[in-house]
Amino acid sequence: MRNVRIGVDTGGTFTDVVMVDEQTGEITTTKTPSTPADPAEGFMNGVHKILAGRLLADVAGIVHGTTVATNQLLEDRPVDLGFVTTEGFEFILEIARQSVPDGYGNSYFWVKPPRIVPVHRVRTVGGRLDHLGREVRPFDEAQAVEVARWFRARGVTAVGVCFLHSYADPGHERAMRAVLEREHPDAVVSLSSDVLREYREYERSVTTLVDAAVKPTMRRYIANLSSRLGMPFSVMKSNGGVLSAAEVVHQPITTVLSGPAAGALGAALIAGTAGRRSAITLDGGGTSTDVAVVVDGEPSLTTEGSVGRYPCKIPMIDIVTVGAGGGSIAWISPEGTLKVGPRSAGADPGPVCYGRGGTELTVTDAHVYLGRVPPHLLGGEIPLDAAAAGAAVEALAGKLGLSPERTAVGILEISAFNQSNAIRQITVKRGLDVRDFPMVAFGGSGPLLVCRLIDILSLPAVVVPVDPGNVSAFGLLTVDVKNDYVRTHVTRELSLDAARDVFGDLEAQAADALRREGFARDRHIYARSADLRYFGQAYEVRVPAPSGPLDEAWRAEVLGRFHEAHHKLYGYGYRDDPRHAVEWVNLRVSGIGPITRPALPELPMPADGAPPPPPVHRRVYFEEDPAPPGRRDGRPDDRPDDTPEDRRDDRSDGRRDGWWTAPVHQRGDLRRGDVVTGPAVIEEYGSTLPLHPGFTAEVDAHGNLVVRSASRSQDPVTAGGPAAEPVKGADA
Repeated sequence: MRNVRIGVDTGGTFTDVVMVDEQTGEITTTKTPSTPADPAEGFMNGVHKILAGRLLADVAGIVHGTTVATNQLLEDRPVDLGFVTTEGFEFILEIARQSVPDGYGNSYFWVKPPRIVPVHRVRTVGGRLDHLGREVRPFDEAQAVEVARWFRARGVTAVGVCFLHSYADPGHERAMRAVLEREHPDAVVSLSSDVLREYREYERSVTTLVDAAVKPTMRRYIANLSSRLGMPFSVMKSNGGVLSAAEVVHQPITTVLSGPAAGALGAALIAGTAGRRSAITLDGGGTSTDVAVVVDGEPSLTTEGSVGRYPCKIPMIDIVTVGAGGGSIAWISPEGTLKVGPRSAGADPGPVCYGRGGTELTVTDAHVYLGRVPPHLLGGEIPLDAAAAGAAVEALAGKLGLSPERTAVGILEISAFNQSNAIRQITVKRGLDVRDFPMVAFGGSGPLLVCRLIDILSLPAVVVPVDPGNVSAFGLLTVDVKNDYVRTHVTRELSLDAARDVFGDLEAQAADALRREGFARDRHIYARSADLRYFGQAYEVRVPAPSGPLDEAWRAEVLGRFHEAHHKLYGYGYRDDPRHAVEWVNLRVSGIGPITRPALPELPMPADGAPPPPPVHRRVYFEEDPAPPGRRDGRPDDRPDDTPEDRRDDRSDGRRDGWWTAPVHQRGDLRRGDVVTGPAVIEEYGSTLPLHPGFTAEVDAHGNLVVRSASRSQDPVTAGGPAAEPVKGADA
């Protein structure tokens, strides 16, 4: 009987797997090393591992978060592409936009990167439409045939087509596709009117070419996975929805932020269940850290995103990625300063402590040296070589002229500031006060630096979910089917008849896609939105549009929402100023097929009886040392097994600077309401939380660890609740 659903998230270092039993609600998690050379191998290993003897016939559905498209773009490995555009506009990609990264102060030094398609592989075809889709010159089929044969002769098998104003009428682009199918049947073709039916030719061109670039790779990967799995499955999209693998091969660009999007959605559900409708999400992995912001229960969306150096103007969860993961490499710049990332050791060979041939010191090695992670990962499945990590730290410390402890702490401090800068990009730079948002930290390395982030950003609290390393995979099981459709319709006086026609066409497309995904008509949900601006502005503000009949009240409601949103974003608006007309630009529809989300169980209240088992202790380095001279963790500093090397940092007063005999708790032993006080370490199967001195971690009703600084202990969401007694052995 098909009664379980599985989420599989393939990361740079580990593949995370979550299984939900739809009858009992039981949630099972596991992890397995990723296989970068063949991601499908790690996928299948994870599925078989979590099934543990069950048959695939028991599986009702599998949802996959993949980084195949993302990695191809981040590693700048586009296939040999061809580009077809309107005659006279062959330099669209070369001209691009009049903007320089980091502002015009960088304009003297910035060198324009190579185009995604070099100019010698750009070909043009005669024919022209105006902005309303009216034909000015007919499509030149003879010239189109020459172009198709030119690409075929040179072996260019991935072609993007973007004609001027094809968003208004895709007829010319479809004619070009017909010619390519006839004259060059081996070519994979992407049309801008299919990928992004929206104006602005440069962004539309690049987005279409990115789709064409990843389409061959994604098709091979999906075909390989489908043959090995032997059953249908779905793939996570960047917009916060899923799509069947059979459909996603036709629009692979929608998967470029597949895994990070699932993590943000899973964290949003966890935060909402814990009573936090708005939160920052931080997904720390082996290669990078992804951050997003959740407002009123929903992650923020954008259409101005990019992957690597390629702008991708498709709806996607607004995620900022920084190269600050557990595998990020520490290195010395030519100026002699310590740097961390963005280059990563990845899964192969991995950090030095993995013992797989890695020679470059990483963030994980620094944690191992300081005792903040156990001498093994995944409950002992992956042993770590602490001696090798220590040797690597000491070697780098010698080059810097610092002690090994200061070097390791410096690596972690730089990594924490890299993460905090990414968080500021999605909060402070968006007009949000980061101090108003608790944070949900997850991923294998996500909880490792939360105490420093609380200090750096003045966060009210950090929530570390149960099984934090598997939140992205869990998020895959919380996602509705979702497709987005857009039509550019620029006007200052929106005709309600025209709006009905556009929305009707978009909703018909959405309905057809949902029907193919197996959703009955009565389960379809259509979410409307519109992009508007004040006349004369260059960019728009997107606002939700009400459902129901399109009448004068509907139009007035959308205009009111625009004025309010513009004022909130920019600090001014012209609601009552008739001199500033409002211009409608794009009309949008999202077609949503809802699923049943898994419920997060509550922990029972602890029964009277035996206390939890006492923790073991381990030497851990924390730079803070508030204990009185001669004591660590309330215990005399006179262990008989101290060696001269152990005492290398002892001061004249007998205190060992920074090194503590800290309690190490197993998370599964902690009960609802228990409070752990730092310095301490809380370990579990897929992740570790080092709790610095001056911080506490409380187990909430759903098993989350709520981390707070003692100086900011009154979390506004939970202040006033009963405080539990500290866990035995947890006080410093």
